[in-house]
Amino acid sequence: MHPNWLKVKLPTGKNFYEIKNILQEKRLHTVCEEALCPNIGECFEQRTATFLILGNTCTRHCGFCAVKKGSPPGIQEDEPHRIAEAVKKMELHYVVITSVTRDDLPDGGASVYAKTIHCIRSCMKDCRIEVLIPDFGGVTESLETVLSARPDVLNHNIETVPRLYSQVRPRADYNRSRKLLSYAREKMPFLTTKSGLMLGLGENRDEIITVMQTIRNTGCDILTLGQYLRPGKDALPIQRYYHPEEFELFRREGMRMGFKHVEAGPLVRSSYHAKTQSEGVTVFNKEY
Repeated sequence: MHPNWLKVKLPTGKNFYEIKNILQEKRLHTVCEEALCPNIGECFEQRTATFLILGNTCTRHCGFCAVKKGSPPGIQEDEPHRIAEAVKKMELHYVVITSVTRDDLPDGGASVYAKTIHCIRSCMKDCRIEVLIPDFGGVTESLETVLSARPDVLNHNIETVPRLYSQVRPRADYNRSRKLLSYAREKMPFLTTKSGLMLGLGENRDEIITVMQTIRNTGCDILTLGQYLRPGKDALPIQRYYHPEEFELFRREGMRMGFKHVEAGPLVRSSYHAKTQSEGVTVFNKEY
């Protein structure tokens, strides 16, 4: 049984059902639904959603994730246009785009990220766009494809401490992810970058602090810290629940390290309050 600070209200409300209907009408996926996010009711009711592109089947088998795994079907060429139509219909002014990992594609899906950014901006010129990207297998050209589309925020989650990567992210690489964040900062010094960690998988405090500092050393602006919640019986078990006061201590430590914003709490997820996280940190990119 989860501690009482992890209880959330059941999804309900006019906006919640309206957003659900728009997503169904446009045949779109969200990470909110696919990853069983506990904040889906709050976010949909506030008319926010994190769009999941490149289908809903991931080629990797991370131990913490509820997203379907296997061999994905081909790319739907009109997906970026359908997302742009949904953004306009939902009247969004801040959008988060993420994806499953597509190791089966030559560019990891980077060109679809770029096309999605361009499509949204073509119909919503004042919309800020955050992308939460995979590591693209460490292929620099793929990262440059996304950067060339000039998102306002580039997010790539480290997720956990190096010692646990073989269990939590067996087909990912800690240093590859660290280098991705560093390269993005070097390539575009004024781009807002962001990363996040899940707590409760067996890490210790010293490891958390070390990884936080490593992320900050890449020049990262925003950090998110949240409690890992087991999405199903086949996922990794929870090793520990962190108290809200512990998250507050990590938040303070992150701010001391120099992050411009740290969002930390048991129910915090990478895209939770994403618009608020970026306010005062991100300069809206008008050059497109």
